[in-house]
Amino acid sequence: MTLIWVAVALAVGVPIAAAALSPLLAWRDPLYILAGFAGIVALGVMLFQPVLIGGYLPGLPGRIGRRVHLFTGATLVAAVVIHVGGLWITSPPDMIDALTFTSPTPFSPFGVIAMWAIFAVAVLAAFRRRLGLRPRTWLFAHRLLAIVIVVGSVVHGILIEGTMEMVSKLALCALVLAATVKVMADLWMWRRRARLRDRTDVGASSA
Repeated sequence: MTLIWVAVALAVGVPIAAAALSPLLAWRDPLYILAGFAGIVALGVMLFQPVLIGGYLPGLPGRIGRRVHLFTGATLVAAVVIHVGGLWITSPPDMIDALTFTSPTPFSPFGVIAMWAIFAVAVLAAFRRRLGLRPRTWLFAHRLLAIVIVVGSVVHGILIEGTMEMVSKLALCALVLAATVKVMADLWMWRRRARLRDRTDVGASSA
């Protein structure tokens, strides 16, 4: 049980530690460094999101895991705001190009799409009752946006050649993808079994 926590902590902590040792930091502005590390933290938080929903972390099953998922989701939004805000302050022209999808850098569009998807999930989560979203509609929208967030963020991170060490970055990205696919598959199987169980119960009661 402890090994799972250790593995997740290493998967997130090693890339952050490796980035902190990057020689590129010597030529970076402090605010730019903060923005960059906020992006790394955001990628790390994305590993926690699916494993919390899936109940894979010992000590955080079911409802507890979902509550922590809300907290880490807010942390993800905050990290993205710091990441984008810091880059905006240090390099406004580059951020304008990125937000208008006119940047020559190949990683920018993926990051911007992931950012808007993160904000969309946050808004839906905060106002879904006022919007009258049914649970099924909310879950569908959440999962669809989660796929956009994960794919966009992973591609964004891989394409950037910056302070992150390549091997640990690729390992973290692979784990984020694997965890997302795992929880999506498990939730699909759970819903399928629930539907089959309901049909069986209805058939038995009508017999």
